[in-house]
Amino acid sequence: MIDFRYHIVSLISVFLALAVGIALGAGPLKETIGDTLTGQVEGLRAEKEDLRAQLDETGGDLAAADAFVSAAGERLLTGALTDRRVALVLIDEVPEDQVTALTERLTQAGASVSATASVNDTWTDPALATYRRTLAGTLVSYLDRPPAADAGTETELAEALVAGLVGADAASPNALSENASSLLDVLAEGDQALVTFAEDVTRPADAVVVVSGTSQVATDASATAEPTPDGFDPQLALVAAADRLSEGVVVTGGSRAGGDLVAAVRADDQLADVVATVADSASVTGQVTVPLALAADIAGRPGHYGYGDDRAALPPAVQLPPVDRTPTVPDTGGAAGDVPDATQGETPAGAEQPGGAG
Repeated sequence: MIDFRYHIVSLISVFLALAVGIALGAGPLKETIGDTLTGQVEGLRAEKEDLRAQLDETGGDLAAADAFVSAAGERLLTGALTDRRVALVLIDEVPEDQVTALTERLTQAGASVSATASVNDTWTDPALATYRRTLAGTLVSYLDRPPAADAGTETELAEALVAGLVGADAASPNALSENASSLLDVLAEGDQALVTFAEDVTRPADAVVVVSGTSQVATDASATAEPTPDGFDPQLALVAAADRLSEGVVVTGGSRAGGDLVAAVRADDQLADVVATVADSASVTGQVTVPLALAADIAGRPGHYGYGDDRAALPPAVQLPPVDRTPTVPDTGGAAGDVPDATQGETPAGAEQPGGAG
C-alpha cells in the first residue's frame, strides 16, 4: 500500500531533478546548448536559402523551355491538320485555360474546332441509370451505324454522342446530317442533359480529341498509376466510339502522376494499340504534341507520348491526304449521260472554270 511518505519522496525527487536541470542549463551546459541550437538554426536557414535558389533556377529553366517549345510549336504544327475539323470532348473538370490552349494549337496545325462538348455528371450518375437506359433506346434509332444489340447503355450513349459530332450530310458535307443534329439535341436537352455544348454545333468533325480532367476514379485513395480499365468503362466507351466512327482520336489529360483516363487507355488491351494518348496536356509541350499525335493517328500510326515508361517524346512526321468533302449525289435513276436540271448550263465536268481552284 502506498503511504504518504512515498508521495513526499516522489515530489522531492521531481523537484531535485528540476533544480539540477535548471542549474546545469544555466551553468556548464548553457553555452553548449545555445551554440548547438544556434548552429542548427543557421544550418536550416542556409539550406532553405539554397533550396529556394535551386527552385528559382529550375523555374527559370522550365520557363525558358516552355518559351522555346511555344515558339517552335507554330513551325512544328503548320500543315499537320490542314482543313481537318476536330471535336473536343471534355470529361470531368477540365480547366478553361487548358481548353483554350488546345484550341489554339489545333488552329496552328490548320484544323478548326467544330464542337466543344462537356460530358456532365449525369452521364455516370448511378441514380439516373434507368433514365440513361431509356434515353439510349431512343437514340439508337437515329444511328446510321448502330452498335451490336447487346452493346449496353454506355456504348449506345457513347456512339450517339460521337455520331452526332461527326455525322455529315451526304449531300452537303459541310453541315450536320438531320440524324446527327437530332442526336445532339436529345443529349443536350432538359435539366438532366448528358452533354453541354459550348456553342451550337453546325459542322461535322473529322476527328475527336478526348480531354480528361480530374476524375473521381483517379483521385480515389485506391487509384494507382496504372488503373484497371474497369473503373473507366463509360469513358473508355467514348474513346472506343470515337475510334470506330471518326477519322482519328487522341486521349489526353492534365495529370503527370497517372491514375487517369490516359493511363486507363494505355492499360486497355483493345485500345492501347489503336488510340493515341498524350500525358499532361496542361503543359505547353503536351499541348503542342496533341495535334501532332492526332495527325499520326489519322495516318494509322498511333502512339503514346509524354510521361510514363517507354513513351515517345515526339510523334512521327506524317503527310495527311487532303480532305475530300465532295457531296454524294443521290441516284436519280436517270439514263447515263443525263444532266440534272441543277447543273444545266454549267461548265461541263473537266473543263477549266475561271477563278476555280487549280
